[in-house]
Amino acid sequence: MLNKIFKLKENNTTVFTEFIAGLTTFMAMSYIIFINPSILSQTGMDYNSVYMATILASIVGTLILGLYANVPYVQSAGLGINALFTYTICGSLGFTWQQALAMVFICGLISFIITLTSVRKKIIKAIPTFMQEAITVGIGLFITYIGLKSSGIIEFSVSKISEFGIANAADVVPQLAPFSTAPVMLAVIGLIITATLVIKKVKGAYLLGILITTLIGIPMGVTPLPDFSNYQVLPSIEPTFLKLDFEGLLTAKTGFIVAAMTIFTLCISDLFDTIGTFIGTGKKSGIFKIDENGNMSKNLERAMISDSLATTVGALLGTSNVTTYVESSAGIEVGGRTGLTAVFAALCFALSLFLSPLVACVPMAAISPVLILIGVAMIENIGAIDWKDIVIAIPAFFIVIMMPLSYSITTGIQFGFIFYALAGLVNKKGKEISPLIYIFSILFIISFVYQALA
Repeated sequence: MLNKIFKLKENNTTVFTEFIAGLTTFMAMSYIIFINPSILSQTGMDYNSVYMATILASIVGTLILGLYANVPYVQSAGLGINALFTYTICGSLGFTWQQALAMVFICGLISFIITLTSVRKKIIKAIPTFMQEAITVGIGLFITYIGLKSSGIIEFSVSKISEFGIANAADVVPQLAPFSTAPVMLAVIGLIITATLVIKKVKGAYLLGILITTLIGIPMGVTPLPDFSNYQVLPSIEPTFLKLDFEGLLTAKTGFIVAAMTIFTLCISDLFDTIGTFIGTGKKSGIFKIDENGNMSKNLERAMISDSLATTVGALLGTSNVTTYVESSAGIEVGGRTGLTAVFAALCFALSLFLSPLVACVPMAAISPVLILIGVAMIENIGAIDWKDIVIAIPAFFIVIMMPLSYSITTGIQFGFIFYALAGLVNKKGKEISPLIYIFSILFIISFVYQALA
């Protein structure tokens, strides 16, 4: 039955492989269950309610992806967009969290309409092959950077060298951390263990690496023991459920233009984060096939629809934009190829409603090695880019370098679009470039100007 629903044989996978893939993806991104409410609660939202909303939105969004699109991806509240929600929209711009949720809902509707009218499809078709390869490489480096940063292997310190020979706040730079603290030492141990398992081609290497590193972390004092003392089973979602304030959004003191531009910024972030994730991880694995004419598979179209629906559901429940997680590549790397991976991941989210103290025990030091090593698999696409052609090399370079350094998939794509349009115009090859590249390049520039003035 499962083979018929998810086409397991056709995708050269098994139920066990899909289970391991779903569990691996869940463990690689389970941190969002606790980080999202921590960030959004700073707006005045109830922590426990956001906690529930985050998990429920993850379950619904992931099940839609698995059952409707039949793809091995997981959705949850986007990390980065939730910071935009808290610190910019509700912080510097002064919108209430209820008004911000209304913006997220509108963003989801716009994304849904864009998908149904094939605009998303046209955007993907407009992205040339070399940019698709660059996106894959950029995402690989981005995931690796997330792993290095979250593990503590890379830390940020004030440089002792500055223009005047005096360190200041502007001179904060990333550098290798001293391997003197227990979390960093555990991360290094986990990296060695996981790399060894991958090299030996042990089945379920990533998941085994997480579990072994977590256990090693117990005597090191990094892995906490489960604490059920203050555990609250299924807290109420009522404080955030259906609390969207559309009327207040229309009458906000900031004015219609500011609200409209803020919604536009949310849409851009959500749209290109998703497109980048699907192209970057799906193209390499063959999950999403895009032919030479830019025509894409039916499951990619359905995945786009699923992603937009998840954002609207998340807003109703009480969380910021729900998006497809780049950590889904962890499950894909261990063999996940169908929606059954997503279903198993959704079940893990459902269990976390009752077993959150156990989920909280897995330290980032155990998860980070997996994220670091995913970059190894994705960097191979760099050879498919023609670096001798400067019209290709410049935009490809900015995509690859800006994703990890700006900590944003969207920013990498924005820079790639803008410099591809510029290179085409300067080199008199503008007619060879899709008009959508120019249109979105202009919109990206407008967005940058708005963010600078906000």
